[in-house]
Amino acid sequence: MKWQGRRQSDNFENRGRGKGIAIGGIGTVVIIILGLLFGKDPGQLLSTLQDQSGGSQTENSNGPQSEAEAFTRVVQADTEDVWNKIFRDHGKKYIEPTLVTFEGSVQSACGSANSAVGPFYCPGDNRVYIDLSFYDELKNRFNAGGDFAMAYVIAHEVGHHVQNLLGTNGVLQEARGRVSEAEYNRLSVMLELQADFYAGVWAHYQESNNLLDDGDIEEALNAAHAIGDDKLQKQAQGYVVPDAFTHGTSAQRMKWFKKGYQTGDISQGDTFNTKDL
Repeated sequence: MKWQGRRQSDNFENRGRGKGIAIGGIGTVVIIILGLLFGKDPGQLLSTLQDQSGGSQTENSNGPQSEAEAFTRVVQADTEDVWNKIFRDHGKKYIEPTLVTFEGSVQSACGSANSAVGPFYCPGDNRVYIDLSFYDELKNRFNAGGDFAMAYVIAHEVGHHVQNLLGTNGVLQEARGRVSEAEYNRLSVMLELQADFYAGVWAHYQESNNLLDDGDIEEALNAAHAIGDDKLQKQAQGYVVPDAFTHGTSAQRMKWFKKGYQTGDISQGDTFNTKDL
């Protein structure tokens, strides 16, 4: 991705290093990663973490800007440009989210979060949260390296912000406590796949603006494949439980990202009213 020397978003906070949250062993970490990776409705689990730990504290850090931070802010700026245009073309106003980087732990309107939860979007404060060490995790743990794999992560979380502005996030909130766990998970999958579609729409505009390098889309598709529910469940427990899916299979995540990338048309991303996920 062509990002060096380009505009960086001003909608940015560096929360610095926070005190880590004590959680119940590696099993809990795996559950959190499976449950929250790339924006899964973080409120309930994050609140649980807060209850277990008694909260966390963060402090500001004003050190020199790292390459990862600079890259993250450029990608955030690109999402602002794309979604401002799309909303404007549809007669709507886009409210830009703030991107927050942190180390170790962070406090959000959705509760306290440890870096083990991965990147997430909090609708309560319209912020995307990411511990930049996740980029190494994406490369080393999930074998999904490359700058555009990282860009896909950010674009996916911003996709959840788009859903929040359009009122789509309310589908899950309204369903909570009223439907079975399996049905709730099914709705969660639809929400996550739509965020993947929106990430693809963003990538479509990146290509239109001649900002992609050869292999960028393959990096994003590889990342989408790496964090599919079926693949993660198979790695974690040796078998797959479809009723427990919350984000979609590897094939589904790749399909919807690719559809957004190929069409660039947000009207084709209604994952809630299609029989062909």
